[in-house]
Amino acid sequence: MFDVLVYLYETYWRPDACPDQQQLQRKLSAVGFESDEIQEALRWLDGLATSAESCSGSAGVGSIRVYSDSERELLGDDSIGFICFLESAGVLPPPMREMVIDRASAVGSGPIELDDLKIIVLMVFWSLGEEPDALILDELFVAPEDRLIH
Repeated sequence: MFDVLVYLYETYWRPDACPDQQQLQRKLSAVGFESDEIQEALRWLDGLATSAESCSGSAGVGSIRVYSDSERELLGDDSIGFICFLESAGVLPPPMREMVIDRASAVGSGPIELDDLKIIVLMVFWSLGEEPDALILDELFVAPEDRLIH
């Protein structure tokens, strides 16, 4: 599923640039994705669209997100740490954070791999028509061992 999501991100600059679902299925199949993988990704994207429509509200200044036991089990320490990093950097506001957690829970059992969570974060930005800044894109795409220290 995540390969399909990355392909969509790289191919279509916004969700509304995607063709209708039947045509999109045919295109994805034509480029080599399996039917099950396509269906799973499209269901996940439908949930993302629903989540984006209900994305509203804001948390009070200085508020802290407390993760439930089931969320901690689903996300794992690395993913929660990454979400906290994005929040502290000021690039993941609370409504978007909740979308990320919601879409991570739609993936299944945890703990979710950090690389998969990064794709979820990227797709949340994509669904809202927002482009993360260059440093965040670097954080999402470049493996820590591949970074150059100057």
